[in-house]
Amino acid sequence: MKNGQVIKSVVDYDAQSELELINGYSRRQMTADEVYVFTVALCDNDIDRDNERFTVESLFALEKLFVGKTGIIDHDPTAKNQKARIISCRVESVDGETTVLGDQLFRLTARAYIPRTDGNRELIEAIEAGIVKEVSVGCSMGHTICSVCRNDMNSPSCSHIKGREYDGAVCYGELTEPKDAYEFSFVAVPAQRAAGVIKSCKKEKDMEDICKALKCESEVTLSKGEAEKLTEYIARLEKESEYAKAYKEELDNKLRAALKSRDVELDYAIESCVLRKLSISETKALIKALLKKERRVVSQLCSPDSEKTIGNTEFTI
Repeated sequence: MKNGQVIKSVVDYDAQSELELINGYSRRQMTADEVYVFTVALCDNDIDRDNERFTVESLFALEKLFVGKTGIIDHDPTAKNQKARIISCRVESVDGETTVLGDQLFRLTARAYIPRTDGNRELIEAIEAGIVKEVSVGCSMGHTICSVCRNDMNSPSCSHIKGREYDGAVCYGELTEPKDAYEFSFVAVPAQRAAGVIKSCKKEKDMEDICKALKCESEVTLSKGEAEKLTEYIARLEKESEYAKAYKEELDNKLRAALKSRDVELDYAIESCVLRKLSISETKALIKALLKKERRVVSQLCSPDSEKTIGNTEFTI
């Protein structure tokens, strides 16, 4: 049995999708107000108090095995001790954290739910208060590989003992090839130090994420903070639009004057239609082209210092 804990999560979970998963297990349709959903770190790839560690490959295998498994109290497999059920699992890397061996820390997290009943009220309050936090998982592993000799520690080929030092390195067992997952249990002291219930902390979308969500055909639910961001963003765009409109009108007047200077006369309706379709950059480019000075070639048909008329027989350029 390996341990975990309730932890803080920054992943934004879809409440409606999770409710559909919950109703896949319930006999009747549950509502969001009838269930308490939380995140739990089941186990990770760090060395635990038993001097064992799951490999990252094992975590990915357990990711599938733990879905649908029940949550109980103190590993007591009785019906009255069934309190929660896992609806989804995922392996995630923990940014900025490493194992004691210096590897990137990976953990298997799960989303689980507890029915909001009178009998579960104290457990839910204890989880929310951070009192009930640690959990332990029950699973069956195929092998425990020795870190020293790389043989199975349960075979005659390995004589090393977990926790002892060999050539300056502490021996530990690598848990590989998961066979089955049974349950997770709320306990007082887990074997894995970082295992347990995760306090959910919903990360608000930034404007880029909000805009992407609004482009989708499905319904979009925004938090109060996200709605305020969107309102401020729209107000800023409206203000910038007013400035752009005034600037475009100024450019249109300059373009009309440039056209008039080149003796270009258009019907007012046609002129207005053309100007309306031109972008600011296109309008500026057309004004620049119309106001560009034409190259002039000045020819002198007679010598500038000649006082007599000689026709076109003598000239300079």
